[in-house]
Amino acid sequence: MVQRSNSENLQVLYEDNHLIVVNKRPGDIVQGDKTRDTSLSEITKEYLKTKYQKPGNVFLGVAHRLDRPTSGAVVFARTSKALTRLNKLFAEGETKKTYWAVVQKAPEKESGTLVHWLVRNPKQNKSYAHEKEVPNSKKAVLHYTLLKRLDNYFLLKISLETGRHHQIRAQLSAVGCTIKGDLKYGAARSNKDGSIHLHARELSFVHPVRKETVSFTAAPPDDPVWNACL
Repeated sequence: MVQRSNSENLQVLYEDNHLIVVNKRPGDIVQGDKTRDTSLSEITKEYLKTKYQKPGNVFLGVAHRLDRPTSGAVVFARTSKALTRLNKLFAEGETKKTYWAVVQKAPEKESGTLVHWLVRNPKQNKSYAHEKEVPNSKKAVLHYTLLKRLDNYFLLKISLETGRHHQIRAQLSAVGCTIKGDLKYGAARSNKDGSIHLHARELSFVHPVRKETVSFTAAPPDDPVWNACL
Protein backbone atom coordinates (compact mmCIF):
# COMPACT_ATOMS: atom_id res chain seq x y z
CA MET A 1 0.00 0.00 0.00
CA VAL A 2 1.34 3.42 -0.97
CA GLN A 3 1.98 5.68 2.00
CA ARG A 4 0.51 9.12 1.48
CA SER A 5 0.88 12.06 3.81
CA ASN A 6 -1.65 12.74 6.54
CA SER A 7 -1.70 15.23 9.42
CA GLU A 8 0.01 12.70 11.73
CA ASN A 9 2.85 11.49 9.47
CA LEU A 10 3.52 14.83 7.71
CA GLN A 11 7.24 15.26 7.03
CA VAL A 12 7.84 18.84 8.17
CA LEU A 13 11.27 20.19 7.21
CA TYR A 14 10.82 23.66 8.71
CA GLU A 15 8.18 25.90 10.22
CA ASP A 16 7.95 29.37 11.69
CA ASN A 17 5.18 31.97 11.97
CA HIS A 18 5.39 32.77 8.26
CA LEU A 19 6.27 29.52 6.43
CA ILE A 20 6.02 25.78 6.62
CA VAL A 21 8.15 23.53 4.39
CA VAL A 22 7.01 19.95 3.85
CA ASN A 23 8.60 16.91 2.18
CA LYS A 24 5.87 15.78 -0.23
CA ARG A 25 5.43 12.05 -0.74
CA PRO A 26 4.78 10.67 -4.25
CA GLY A 27 1.04 10.58 -4.85
CA ASP A 28 0.31 13.59 -2.64
CA ILE A 29 -1.47 16.33 -4.56
CA VAL A 30 -0.29 19.80 -3.55
CA GLN A 31 -3.57 21.61 -4.23
CA GLY A 32 -7.10 20.25 -4.70
CA ASP A 33 -8.19 19.25 -8.21
CA LYS A 34 -10.97 17.36 -9.96
CA THR A 35 -10.00 14.08 -8.24
CA ARG A 36 -11.24 15.62 -4.97
CA ASP A 37 -8.47 13.76 -3.13
CA THR A 38 -7.39 15.44 0.08
CA SER A 39 -4.59 17.83 -0.86
CA LEU A 40 -1.26 18.33 0.88
CA SER A 41 -2.29 21.93 1.64
CA GLU A 42 -5.42 20.71 3.46
CA ILE A 43 -3.38 18.08 5.35
CA THR A 44 -0.85 20.74 6.37
CA LYS A 45 -3.69 23.03 7.56
CA GLU A 46 -5.03 20.17 9.69
CA TYR A 47 -1.53 19.58 11.12
CA LEU A 48 -1.20 23.27 12.09
CA LYS A 49 -4.74 23.44 13.46
CA THR A 50 -4.10 20.44 15.73
CA LYS A 51 -0.56 21.37 16.78
CA TYR A 52 -1.41 24.94 17.74
CA GLN A 53 -5.02 24.21 18.80
CA LYS A 54 -6.30 26.89 16.46
CA PRO A 55 -10.05 27.51 16.35
CA GLY A 56 -11.67 28.23 12.99
CA ASN A 57 -9.96 28.19 9.61
CA VAL A 58 -6.18 28.13 9.27
CA PHE A 59 -4.63 30.28 6.54
CA LEU A 60 -2.25 28.43 4.23
CA GLY A 61 -1.14 29.78 0.85
CA VAL A 62 0.17 27.66 -2.03
CA ALA A 63 3.17 29.38 -3.67
CA HIS A 64 4.26 26.58 -6.04
CA ARG A 65 3.45 22.98 -6.91
CA LEU A 66 5.11 19.67 -7.70
CA ASP A 67 3.64 17.07 -10.07
CA ARG A 68 1.60 14.45 -8.26
CA PRO A 69 3.95 11.46 -8.91
CA THR A 70 7.04 13.40 -7.79
CA SER A 71 8.31 13.98 -4.26
CA GLY A 72 10.29 16.60 -2.38
CA ALA A 73 10.34 20.03 -0.77
CA VAL A 74 7.22 22.22 -0.96
CA VAL A 75 6.86 25.56 0.85
CA PHE A 76 3.52 26.95 2.01
CA ALA A 77 2.86 30.45 3.33
CA ARG A 78 1.23 30.84 6.75
CA THR A 79 0.33 34.52 6.27
CA SER A 80 -1.03 36.49 3.32
CA LYS A 81 2.01 38.81 3.47
CA ALA A 82 4.38 35.85 3.18
CA LEU A 83 2.31 34.41 0.31
CA THR A 84 2.46 37.64 -1.71
CA ARG A 85 6.23 37.78 -1.31
CA LEU A 86 6.73 34.06 -2.03
CA ASN A 87 4.57 34.31 -5.17
CA LYS A 88 6.82 37.14 -6.37
CA LEU A 89 10.00 35.13 -5.63
CA PHE A 90 8.74 32.11 -7.59
CA ALA A 91 7.34 34.23 -10.45
CA GLU A 92 10.61 36.11 -10.87
CA GLY A 93 12.83 33.02 -10.59
CA GLU A 94 14.39 34.19 -7.34
CA THR A 95 14.24 30.71 -5.81
CA LYS A 96 16.94 28.08 -6.25
CA LYS A 97 15.57 24.59 -6.89
CA THR A 98 17.66 21.44 -7.25
CA TYR A 99 16.10 18.16 -8.30
CA TRP A 100 17.29 14.58 -8.37
CA ALA A 101 16.17 12.37 -11.24
CA VAL A 102 16.85 8.66 -11.70
CA VAL A 103 17.02 7.96 -15.44
CA GLN A 104 17.18 4.84 -17.58
CA LYS A 105 20.07 6.00 -19.75
CA ALA A 106 23.07 8.21 -19.04
CA PRO A 107 23.29 11.50 -20.95
CA GLU A 108 26.06 11.79 -23.56
CA LYS A 109 28.04 14.20 -21.38
CA GLU A 110 28.53 13.98 -17.61
CA SER A 111 27.22 17.52 -17.24
CA GLY A 112 25.60 20.02 -19.55
CA THR A 113 22.70 22.31 -20.36
CA LEU A 114 19.52 21.34 -22.18
CA VAL A 115 17.61 23.96 -24.15
CA HIS A 116 14.24 23.17 -25.72
CA TRP A 117 11.03 24.91 -26.68
CA LEU A 118 8.08 23.30 -24.92
CA VAL A 119 4.50 23.20 -26.13
CA ARG A 120 1.92 22.26 -23.52
CA ASN A 121 -1.06 20.10 -24.44
CA PRO A 122 -3.65 20.69 -21.67
CA LYS A 123 -5.95 17.86 -22.83
CA GLN A 124 -3.16 15.30 -22.48
CA ASN A 125 -1.60 17.13 -19.50
CA LYS A 126 1.72 16.77 -21.29
CA SER A 127 4.44 19.00 -22.73
CA TYR A 128 6.28 18.35 -25.98
CA ALA A 129 9.91 19.40 -26.41
CA HIS A 130 11.15 20.88 -29.70
CA GLU A 131 14.72 21.63 -30.78
CA LYS A 132 13.71 24.97 -32.30
CA GLU A 133 11.11 27.59 -31.52
CA VAL A 134 7.65 26.65 -32.79
CA PRO A 135 4.25 28.39 -32.43
CA ASN A 136 2.96 28.61 -28.83
CA SER A 137 6.24 27.29 -27.43
CA LYS A 138 8.11 28.50 -24.36
CA LYS A 139 11.86 28.30 -23.94
CA ALA A 140 12.99 25.76 -21.34
CA VAL A 141 16.52 25.61 -19.91
CA LEU A 142 17.95 23.19 -17.36
CA HIS A 143 21.44 22.25 -16.20
CA TYR A 144 22.34 18.69 -15.21
CA THR A 145 25.23 16.77 -13.65
CA LEU A 146 25.61 12.99 -13.46
CA LEU A 147 25.98 12.28 -9.73
CA LYS A 148 26.02 8.49 -9.58
CA ARG A 149 25.91 5.35 -11.73
CA LEU A 150 23.68 2.66 -10.24
CA ASP A 151 23.39 -0.95 -11.45
CA ASN A 152 20.63 -0.22 -13.96
CA TYR A 153 20.04 3.51 -13.64
CA PHE A 154 21.77 6.86 -13.39
CA LEU A 155 21.26 9.65 -10.86
CA LEU A 156 21.19 13.19 -12.25
CA LYS A 157 21.24 16.45 -10.32
CA ILE A 158 19.19 19.10 -12.09
CA SER A 159 18.87 22.84 -11.62
CA LEU A 160 16.18 24.76 -13.44
CA GLU A 161 16.70 28.08 -15.15
CA THR A 162 13.06 28.22 -16.27
CA GLY A 163 9.96 26.72 -14.65
CA ARG A 164 7.79 25.16 -17.36
CA HIS A 165 5.02 22.56 -17.17
CA HIS A 166 6.61 19.07 -16.84
CA GLN A 167 9.89 20.67 -17.91
CA ILE A 168 12.36 18.15 -16.46
CA ARG A 169 10.26 15.19 -17.55
CA ALA A 170 9.85 16.44 -21.12
CA GLN A 171 13.41 17.64 -21.62
CA LEU A 172 15.08 14.48 -20.25
CA SER A 173 12.74 12.32 -22.35
CA ALA A 174 13.65 14.36 -25.46
CA VAL A 175 17.34 13.41 -25.07
CA GLY A 176 16.56 9.74 -24.37
CA CYS A 177 17.04 9.94 -20.60
CA THR A 178 13.51 9.06 -19.49
CA ILE A 179 12.87 9.19 -15.74
CA LYS A 180 12.30 5.82 -14.05
CA GLY A 181 8.57 5.05 -13.85
CA ASP A 182 7.49 7.96 -16.07
CA LEU A 183 5.21 6.14 -18.52
CA LYS A 184 3.79 9.44 -19.82
CA TYR A 185 7.23 10.40 -21.11
CA GLY A 186 8.36 7.04 -22.42
CA ALA A 187 9.49 4.88 -19.49
CA ALA A 188 9.48 1.15 -20.25
CA ARG A 189 7.36 0.38 -17.19
CA SER A 190 5.66 2.11 -14.32
CA ASN A 191 6.67 2.07 -10.67
CA LYS A 192 4.35 -0.12 -8.59
CA ASP A 193 3.23 2.81 -6.45
CA GLY A 194 2.55 5.09 -9.43
CA SER A 195 5.46 7.39 -8.52
CA ILE A 196 8.22 8.59 -10.81
CA HIS A 197 11.84 8.92 -9.68
CA LEU A 198 11.92 12.71 -9.70
CA HIS A 199 12.54 14.44 -6.38
CA ALA A 200 12.74 18.12 -5.39
CA ARG A 201 15.92 17.70 -3.35
CA GLU A 202 16.84 21.27 -2.35
CA LEU A 203 15.02 24.57 -2.16
CA SER A 204 16.49 27.91 -1.14
CA PHE A 205 15.21 31.48 -1.22
CA VAL A 206 15.28 34.72 0.74
CA HIS A 207 12.88 34.42 3.67
CA PRO A 208 9.90 36.67 2.87
CA VAL A 209 9.93 38.33 6.29
CA ARG A 210 13.36 37.80 7.87
CA LYS A 211 15.15 38.66 4.60
CA GLU A 212 17.87 36.06 5.06
CA THR A 213 18.53 33.11 2.77
CA VAL A 214 16.99 29.86 3.96
CA SER A 215 17.75 26.43 2.46
CA PHE A 216 16.00 23.10 2.85
CA THR A 217 17.02 19.56 1.84
CA ALA A 218 14.39 16.83 1.50
CA ALA A 219 15.22 13.13 1.86
CA PRO A 220 14.04 11.03 -1.11
CA PRO A 221 11.36 8.37 -0.56
CA ASP A 222 12.43 5.15 1.15
CA ASP A 223 12.80 2.65 -1.70
CA PRO A 224 15.71 0.50 -2.90
CA VAL A 225 16.61 2.68 -5.90
CA TRP A 226 16.49 5.98 -4.01
CA ASN A 227 18.37 4.40 -1.09
CA ALA A 228 21.15 3.37 -3.52
CA CYS A 229 21.49 7.05 -4.50
CA LEU A 230 22.33 8.17 -0.97
